[in-house]
Amino acid sequence: MRHGKKGNHLGRTASHRKAMLSNMASSLILHKRIETTLAKAKELRTYVEPLLTRAKEDTTHNRRIVFSYLNDKESTKELFGTVSDKIASRPGGYTRIIKLGNRLGDAAETALIELVDFNDALLLANADKPAKTRRSRRGGNKKGTDDAVETTIAAAPVKKEDHPIVEESEPAVDETPKNEESSENTDKA
Repeated sequence: MRHGKKGNHLGRTASHRKAMLSNMASSLILHKRIETTLAKAKELRTYVEPLLTRAKEDTTHNRRIVFSYLNDKESTKELFGTVSDKIASRPGGYTRIIKLGNRLGDAAETALIELVDFNDALLLANADKPAKTRRSRRGGNKKGTDDAVETTIAAAPVKKEDHPIVEESEPAVDETPKNEESSENTDKA
């Protein structure tokens, strides 16, 4: 049974896996995007995102912890310099995985993993769109939403002067034919 053993071991020993993830994380930080298999990309995300969170606060303690994971001076310097400035306002979700399809040689699913704030083409496309307001997860509507506007419009009284189409006319007469039998039954009673 494998209760509580989360994470993909990727068919490698612990030392091999640690070295591979460390090298992939360093490459991701230096190059901002790398192409790998989907399983490795998903494992790399869980490995590198806590390091990116630590890099937001530049202290000696955080630098030493990140260096113990990366074992590379250049990538540590890049992480605490350029990368930490870009991700400072982001509350998590620093990486993006894009599936690329299957590899020709062994039909392995490949993916591109990249740092979200360094994809210039996507950032320019998102800059053109209007910013979305954050919604509450509690289920209640915020003031000023469309639902609140609709209820105030529906509750407002309608005046005849406001709508020129509505004309005053004679009261409508019910012209439906009455059933003769029902009137005869009421006469007999």
